[in-house]
Amino acid sequence: MRYHPLSGADRADMLARVGVNHIDALFADAPQDKLLRAPLGLPNGVSELQAGRILGRLAARNLTASQAPFFLGAGAYKHHVPASVDHLIQRSEFLTSYTPYQPEISQGTLQYLFEFQTQVAALTGMEIANASMYDGSTATAEAVLMAHRITRRRKAVLSGGLHPHYADVVRTMSHMADDNVDVLPSDITAREDIISRITAETSCVIVQSPDVFGNLRDLEPIAKACHDHGALLIAVFTEAVSLGLVTPPGDMGADIVVGEGQSIGNGLNFGGPYVGLFATRSKYLRQMPGRLCGETVDGEGRRGFVLTLSTREQHIRREKATSNICTNSGLCALAFSIHMTLLGETGLRRLAEVNHANAALLADRLSLIDNVSVLNETFFNEFTIRVKGDAVLLVERLAGQGVLAGVPVARLAPGSGLDDLILVASTEINTDEDRETLARALDHLINGAA
Repeated sequence: MRYHPLSGADRADMLARVGVNHIDALFADAPQDKLLRAPLGLPNGVSELQAGRILGRLAARNLTASQAPFFLGAGAYKHHVPASVDHLIQRSEFLTSYTPYQPEISQGTLQYLFEFQTQVAALTGMEIANASMYDGSTATAEAVLMAHRITRRRKAVLSGGLHPHYADVVRTMSHMADDNVDVLPSDITAREDIISRITAETSCVIVQSPDVFGNLRDLEPIAKACHDHGALLIAVFTEAVSLGLVTPPGDMGADIVVGEGQSIGNGLNFGGPYVGLFATRSKYLRQMPGRLCGETVDGEGRRGFVLTLSTREQHIRREKATSNICTNSGLCALAFSIHMTLLGETGLRRLAEVNHANAALLADRLSLIDNVSVLNETFFNEFTIRVKGDAVLLVERLAGQGVLAGVPVARLAPGSGLDDLILVASTEINTDEDRETLARALDHLINGAA
């Protein structure tokens, strides 16, 4: 028996109350090509046993990251997560904890969030960091809104090397607020003239490094140009491990640094949950979104931790609030912090060195294949290759042979005309055998090599 809590009359009354004639009107802002036109091909109602069997068959169609040589990146990276991380975050006091509004019973949660903030600030070269955001893309959009509040301007300039999904989130948030977004064309070579787009109306410039194509960017000239025009530089990263080796964005003059922390402590998980990192300068503290944990002392002078500048009252202030994000990715932030603690500074630097070395080995091997060219002059653990033919079809054929070769650029940026490009990542998980398997399979499909 199906349970229907509302009758047709109930639904009609609700629609009339909000002033629309049909439920489809409630989804007017959603892109029409993203809406389902017919129900999914699933049975309407089955037993729990049958549902398990159906879902199991569907899941078995996936080729997972642990089942094949894996070279996907583009914002989500496969790294080794020590078993101790998952063991610790599943302790009941961590797994079941929620918002620590009562500090007298939440000192453990508050302390690890404070430690997390300290680690993020140190990684990014910034002065303060918040206690996490939902993910890297929403952190980027929140950074743009923060820049608008600080500069009292409403125009953002987005680099052509910014991850297209991040750019889409910024556009969505900006559309709802009637803000202006200037998005540069996709930039494979990292030679775009973004400085020429900065004007007296510019609130902020958003640049990713390593960018979506894997290029490392020098942020110092862009930061200077931004500051000369009274604008802010927002530096974005999608691969947190890179911060163990490259110059931190804060040391290159960034005003706000945001990114994705999934690479440290968190598995791929088919796309989430992830954890957004957000750091900035102390002078912008009161405009920073999300929540902030502070260190203090209690009435007896003992060290303690509290939420500060981020109370429940702020979250319900609607348009006067600094953010619409009312909670944090607490468990993912804890996993990040535990993994970072296990690595330490030396361990993170060594991990980053291994990532870069593995990617360099793969780039050298792929560059030997006819009709395959590596486009990057610089990269960390991910780079772009140009192949002969349709990259989407090629990647699908490689997956059919048990090799997860990379992410076609055309899937990230449909209609960009970059149909022959593949983003390829190689982290510490890849072996010499994995790299050779990819190279041979690619050579065989493109050139018919044995």
